[in-house]
Amino acid sequence: MLGKTKKPEIDTSFTAAKKEENKPAPPPPQTTPPPTPSSSAPPSSSPTPTPTPSPTPTASEEKTIIGEHISIEGHIKGREHLIIEGEMKGNVEMEKHNFKVGSNGRFDGEIRAQDVSISGQLKGAVNAMGKVEVTKEADFFGDIKAKSIAVEDGAYFKGSIELNREPHRKTSFAEATKGGSVPGKGIAASSPATDTKKES
Repeated sequence: MLGKTKKPEIDTSFTAAKKEENKPAPPPPQTTPPPTPSSSAPPSSSPTPTPTPSPTPTASEEKTIIGEHISIEGHIKGREHLIIEGEMKGNVEMEKHNFKVGSNGRFDGEIRAQDVSISGQLKGAVNAMGKVEVTKEADFFGDIKAKSIAVEDGAYFKGSIELNREPHRKTSFAEATKGGSVPGKGIAASSPATDTKKES
């Protein structure tokens, strides 16, 4: 049976018990062992917290920003993320890293990157191993090849899209038409032509 457990009563003298009840409880003893003499740290009354190192950016988190007032013409190949806020004409290769055209950026050329985000103006070809995102502020003219794409409502898009993935259905339309069964035409193709028109 669950219930309250009764605390055992201790038989002590009245006068000593009453005085001790009014006294504040003494602080609990420290449980940390005293520093050993071989330790080089000075003794302290409270344990000092060890500082935690701040996280250092890994190579995949590092990024380069081409500023709004910078113009570049040429070929860029890199191993970190790249953001264009200025103007660039040329080719960019960073297959394992991301590429972004910022809202003030203008890019004319070809891009090969992991993920691509377009918020500014882009004219050219995009080949992404992952996702391409065209935001509502973007003006896009060109071709996109990617595993997935997202175009926000309000974006200007003039070009073509090719998704690099398998179709949802295992048979394609071309394979279905090879067998001669096209919906609506399969029956007519296999039955002899008869004239059902009545003359009056």
